[in-house]
Amino acid sequence: MRILASAMLLMSCGAAAAENDRLPKASDIRELQVYPTKVGLRGSDDAPQLIVTAMLTNGKTCDLSADATYKVGDAKVAEVLKSGRIMPVGNGSTTITVAFAGKTISIPLAASAIGENLPINFPNQVVPIFTKLGCNSGGCHGKASGQNGFKLSLLGFEPELDYMTLVKEGRGRRLMPASPDHSLLLMKASGQIAHGGGRKMEPNSEEYKVLRRWVAAGMPFGKDTDPTVAKITIYPEHRVLSNQDRQQLAVYAHYSDGSIEDITRRAQFESNEAEIAAVDPTGLVSTFGLTGQAAIMARYQGQVTAFSSVVPLGKPIPKYTFEAKSFIDNLVVKKWQELGIVPSELCSDETFIRRVYLDISGTLPTPKQVLEFVADKDATKREKLVDKLLEQPEYAFYFANKWADILRVKRGTGNNNQNRAFGTFAFHTWIKDAIAADKPYDDMVREILGAIGEESKNPPTVWFKDILNAEQFVDNTSQVFLGLRLACANCHHHPYEKWSQDDYWGLAAFFSRVGRKALPVPGQTQQGQQGARQVIFVSTNGNVINKRTNRTAVMRPLDGEPMTAERGADPRVELAEWMVDAKNPFFARAVANRYWAHFFGRGIVDPLDDMRVTNPPSNPELLDALAADVMKNKYSLKHLIQTICKSRVYQLTSAPNEFNKHDKQSYARYYPKRMSAEVLFDAVSHVTNSPANFNGLPSDKFAPNRAIMLPDESFASYFLDVFGRPQRISACECERVSEANLAQTLHLLNSDEVQGKLSRNSGRAEVLAKDPRKDEEKVQELFLWCWGRKPNEQQMKLALDNIAKHPTAKKESYENILWALINSKAFVFNQ
Repeated sequence: MRILASAMLLMSCGAAAAENDRLPKASDIRELQVYPTKVGLRGSDDAPQLIVTAMLTNGKTCDLSADATYKVGDAKVAEVLKSGRIMPVGNGSTTITVAFAGKTISIPLAASAIGENLPINFPNQVVPIFTKLGCNSGGCHGKASGQNGFKLSLLGFEPELDYMTLVKEGRGRRLMPASPDHSLLLMKASGQIAHGGGRKMEPNSEEYKVLRRWVAAGMPFGKDTDPTVAKITIYPEHRVLSNQDRQQLAVYAHYSDGSIEDITRRAQFESNEAEIAAVDPTGLVSTFGLTGQAAIMARYQGQVTAFSSVVPLGKPIPKYTFEAKSFIDNLVVKKWQELGIVPSELCSDETFIRRVYLDISGTLPTPKQVLEFVADKDATKREKLVDKLLEQPEYAFYFANKWADILRVKRGTGNNNQNRAFGTFAFHTWIKDAIAADKPYDDMVREILGAIGEESKNPPTVWFKDILNAEQFVDNTSQVFLGLRLACANCHHHPYEKWSQDDYWGLAAFFSRVGRKALPVPGQTQQGQQGARQVIFVSTNGNVINKRTNRTAVMRPLDGEPMTAERGADPRVELAEWMVDAKNPFFARAVANRYWAHFFGRGIVDPLDDMRVTNPPSNPELLDALAADVMKNKYSLKHLIQTICKSRVYQLTSAPNEFNKHDKQSYARYYPKRMSAEVLFDAVSHVTNSPANFNGLPSDKFAPNRAIMLPDESFASYFLDVFGRPQRISACECERVSEANLAQTLHLLNSDEVQGKLSRNSGRAEVLAKDPRKDEEKVQELFLWCWGRKPNEQQMKLALDNIAKHPTAKKESYENILWALINSKAFVFNQ
């Protein structure tokens, strides 16, 4: 107990010291600012939050909302809590004076209708309480089956349903207008009787008072003429905070009648980077010891907004030089300066050639290629290497594999498996050829979305084989081409975005005329059997039913106006044109972010296909600039790769320094990433000189039998499966597993497959054992094969000692060295 008490005392002293360090001195304050600049209270429930900001002489700000002192001119009108929240007392007008360190500022205050029993609107005032307290969450009464016989709509997105449930069920026990305090709703939520969810509110809390007043008023729903929430805003929208800092937020609902209400205590808050900045239920943001950026989501009645916080390192940094080569470098440097971090050094030539070979072609460079590149004195050799790799067939195969994952190029199973292989191979070849020819990305998407005909003549129709209904069309199209995860909006308003069910089904309506039929292949079995091929056509008419309204969905792109399609026309054409339009805020940004994530291991928006207001980019200016550059260069994916790989940022070493060692968002160093399953398989085969053999693989004179050229997921390989090859059942890149596990380690260490490659006759180990060159040269070659660099003195000695100990078993010695190299982090990771 004595130890615990001492620890608590030390912690409290540390917190106090940190708090004193956070607060500015009087001489550091230029002025105080208060938001809002005037306050009008209406009704006893109206209790807005004041945001007090010290504008400092160094250009920074400091939140003083809970540190300033408040004095109300007329205490009979209102009082201000220590947190800066105004509590109404009575009608009248007065002023609030805010003071800190000798600085003062006053704002006017007017209060009316205090103490009056104002009308209550169920959706605007009651439902948000259930959401705030978690009553209608997916883990409580908001799940599909409800909880203990009581069901609410998820997050209150269907207030009409909630009203019917509360008012019409329970036979008068759930709500008792004659005796509100005895209503089960209030007694259970306040813990006065047993409640499986525990106590949610206190009997004297604001939430309790509002609910009680609603019950006592006869449980009104509200009038049709009552205003609805049009949007919500947050103040402040952005702040640069220090470590161990805090910032009070205020959230405002903007109603359809033009009125604005402070709903800070009714809104829900959530941080997307809680290790950097966390938030409590009152909207108070707290930072910790990490550097970076965090977005704080505020949600209220289906509306969302976000507060953006930047937390610099907060200590002096040394001067450094960074020769920017492109707009990428300029915008990344700007972010480093904002965060106060220092980039790592440029990587070596050995590191760069291995990195760029793996990232662009999925292939390890040979020792000869490494040595020639290192010896090359051309100042532009790195840029030239990028251009060269983009013209090699391996590039097209590697990126075809990447796109085949998310386009679900999948043979699957079934009676027509043989013919599905034909379509699968055709679609994969179409993707590969499009990438090799640098077909503009917008044209690729047009051809996929609007595909019609039979797969042998128009391979993109294969995309429609396993996408069988409107929901799958929306989910796949939005996630792959727009970087949006809309699946939640199928059944209810998206909990983290502004998208509603009407938005979802409006997008689905564009696919309402997609028709399909099976075409028997002459001389083979009948329709629907092994010989049938699918034909995609456009129906004369068609519709999709909006689940929310149970009526025909109106075609409408996201944030766009409703559209119509003439009889016999293909609505997908209009959808594709909307997608690729320069005004579309999603399309170019999505592909730019996807490719950035491929090369840097993390998207500017991360996860890379989850773009939303509440998950903002770590560098918005950079993402916008990349998207603009994509459009300017007519959606050339090769140009996008050149732009990224020729930037100086891409060429940084992965070795951290003391200023960026905790960086996870700003690319101040290269983030190492494990080779994908196919690339690692090929790498092991490559360095052991043990070519793969995949039965049934179509021949291609431009490429060997390699995993990166497999057209679909059906080729059996335990190696590929254990290292995370996706089964292509989802359009999400997250299906590909990149995390390490024990099975992977064991497979590389002692599996028969890997051991067989190491000991293969005529394999790398045997060839080197018989090679008359000096062992030093051969060991150096092995390191160049596996790591892309020569061994250091200690590594060379260890390898030579191993060979010397077994003079009659040189093959086994080289097998041992190879085994050690491929089981190292330096081999498995691109870094």
